[in-house]
Amino acid sequence: MKYISTRGKDFASSIDDVLKKGIADDGGLFLPESLPIFKEKEFNDSKSIIDTAKILLSPFFERSALKKDLDNIIKECLSFNIPSVKYEKNNLWYLELFHGPTAAFKDVGARFLASCLSKLNKDKNDPLVILVATSGDTGGAVAAAFHGLPNVKVIIFFPEGKVSKRQEKQLTSWGDNILALSVKGSFDSCQDLVKKVFADHDLMAQYRFSSANSINMGRLLPQAIYYAHTGISHYNKTNRKPNFIIPTGNLGNGLACILSKQMGFPIGRIVLALNENKMIKDFIDGDQWEKRETIQTLANAMDVGNASNMERLTSLFSFQDIQRKISATSISDDEIKNEIIRSFHEQNIILCPHTSTASCAYQNLDNDIKTEDWVIVATAHPAKFETIVEPLIEGKVNIPDELKSILNKPNHFYQIKPSLKEFRELTNKYL
Repeated sequence: MKYISTRGKDFASSIDDVLKKGIADDGGLFLPESLPIFKEKEFNDSKSIIDTAKILLSPFFERSALKKDLDNIIKECLSFNIPSVKYEKNNLWYLELFHGPTAAFKDVGARFLASCLSKLNKDKNDPLVILVATSGDTGGAVAAAFHGLPNVKVIIFFPEGKVSKRQEKQLTSWGDNILALSVKGSFDSCQDLVKKVFADHDLMAQYRFSSANSINMGRLLPQAIYYAHTGISHYNKTNRKPNFIIPTGNLGNGLACILSKQMGFPIGRIVLALNENKMIKDFIDGDQWEKRETIQTLANAMDVGNASNMERLTSLFSFQDIQRKISATSISDDEIKNEIIRSFHEQNIILCPHTSTASCAYQNLDNDIKTEDWVIVATAHPAKFETIVEPLIEGKVNIPDELKSILNKPNHFYQIKPSLKEFRELTNKYL
């Protein structure tokens, strides 16, 4: 399988080069030249999510040096439960993606990418340096996945004062081969700085940089697994395709679901739930795509004013096809709060602010559409946002063991402006 840049001036002959480069030389994002199309019968013997993952990912790794290791890589990244939990009163399920090491959906993709890159890099003399911009959860998942791996270093860029305290702890409590940078700006400032690094020929010649954001196919592909498997499992049980409502910021998780449907998996409607950073919704509604200033919201991991994966989406589909394939809705902070309160009192379910956007989007659906089967994607554990959630439910949120283990660790990070000059000085000193 060949991989082409969205900007048409770079290509890679195997997934290995795509994973190591992260971003194409022309600044674009890699996509497979064509997607495999699966038939339902190919999954007749698929009893677990690991079985589904092996079938789904095999075509992408056909020419990879990792082909022989793929089964073990899949087992490593899917070593925790990903349950689809039914709400008893409606045709409604919650796909719980927060049972991994950092209690967020990013764990699957981060662990997959870490395992791939550590194996591809094991015989190199100089370390691979992974750059990751985070609006909250990505950096913690990447840090946990890469921490302690030989010959790999990670640099995390996070927006100063715009992540929760527990998220910040997950970003900064590692040390060793993890360098955390608190950037004076928004998530988009962090993401732009990463892109500037990749565009700087001197830096790229000096260090072996790669990316762990969803701009890297190694993050995007494994996220398709849980949509594919949930779709297959649900369809086999009910003979109905499930619809998905997905909290969306940088569009990686949403695009993973779209790709799963495009590859033939039984998936119905796809609704993207946005916070007040609603450029994706406005685009689908007919506005020109434009970069906007980020609005800070309660659902901070979705505070993105320029979703990188929109470049992939518009490369794959025409505008008319995008409008047919997905819809989007924007949820305000007040709606997020009210939905956390309603879900707790009416359903005895505690939601994080991000999952609340999807739950609110479901509540806003027309009643006739609610008769269909719906899956709300629960992206993070509410304990990561206790300062928001606990006052609303007037109670405590139980802390998962994975989160407890890091709360008393010291923080290690440096503060920088979103400046290539400051980044260059820091890397020359610490790499």
